[in-house]
Amino acid sequence: MNQPKIAIIMGSKSDLNVMQDAADVLKELGVDYEITVVSAHRTPDRMFSYARAAADRGIKVIIAGAGGAAHLPGMVASLTHLPVIGVPVKSSNSIDGWDSILSILQMPNGIPVATVALNAAKNAGILAAQILSTADEYLAQNLIAFKEELKRKVEESAKEMENN
Repeated sequence: MNQPKIAIIMGSKSDLNVMQDAADVLKELGVDYEITVVSAHRTPDRMFSYARAAADRGIKVIIAGAGGAAHLPGMVASLTHLPVIGVPVKSSNSIDGWDSILSILQMPNGIPVATVALNAAKNAGILAAQILSTADEYLAQNLIAFKEELKRKVEESAKEMENN
């Protein structure tokens, strides 16, 4: 495995069932990543050091998933110049996921977090790859092929429906 360019972090291990989708699509696209748990509330010192050292380790984009109060993406974004993509996670103590969505979405000016839909870690992985692809032609071609395959599947489904 090469030096990871994307970091996937989450507030707790229970978020892995959602965040694994980001890892899976990055693997499919041929993008190296690291994945770990970094809690904004239970391990704030770890969060501070992780976010501040990410760029020095070669990370280019951080995907941060969190449920409930969901402070991890915003706090990480406040500590680094790197782009942060927030994944709101519908957790067991969630208010139907709205608490997570709004916590990540409503960031103050100057601390942006690109926010995907509830539990949409796959889209976060794709977006992170698209950001990297602006400086990586091989990855750009992988993304083009990925999206062509999506198109092909939809066209195939349409033909199946229309022929029944």
